[in-house]
Amino acid sequence: MIDGLIWLPLLPLSVWGEHKFRLFDVYRSIPLTVLTVWYSVYLVYRFGGTPGKLLLGLQITELDGGPITARAAILRYLPEFILATLVGIAVFVPLLAMSDEQYATISSNFMGRAQYLLANAPSWYRPVNVLYTLWFWGEFLVLLTNRKRRALHDFIAGTVVIHRKVHES
Repeated sequence: MIDGLIWLPLLPLSVWGEHKFRLFDVYRSIPLTVLTVWYSVYLVYRFGGTPGKLLLGLQITELDGGPITARAAILRYLPEFILATLVGIAVFVPLLAMSDEQYATISSNFMGRAQYLLANAPSWYRPVNVLYTLWFWGEFLVLLTNRKRRALHDFIAGTVVIHRKVHES
C-alpha cells in the first residue's frame, strides 16, 4: 500500500495524458516499464526491498537469511511483469487501430474508453486477464495460508520477507 502511495503522483499525469493523446499509453510504456523494473527489481536487489517495504521495516532476503540476489529479484517480479506486459499490449492493439477522431469521441468518458478498448482487444486478452486475476488472488491466498507469509512470487524466487534488524551504533 505504501508503494502505491509513492506511485500515486503519477496518476494525474496518466489521466491527463490518456484524455489528451490517443497513443499516450503506448508512448509511456517504455519509460514506465524501465521505472517499474528499477523500482521492483533493482531497488529490491540493491536495498532488500521497495521503498514501501523499507519504510515499514521489512526486508526481502533469501530463505537462508542472506541478501537477495539479482536472479531472485528478477524471478520475484517476472510473472507480474509478463502478465502486465501482455495486458498492456492487448490495450495497444485497439489504440493503434483507431483514428484520432474516433479516440476524441471516447476519451472524455473514462469508463467508455475502458469499455471500448477492452471490447476491441485481441481475443487472447480475456484468458490473459483471467490468468492475471488468478495470479493476483493466488498471491493473496498463498500469503495468508503459510506460516512465513510467503507469496507465490516468494516461492518462485526462494525469498522471504522479514522484519529488518535495526543496527545499533
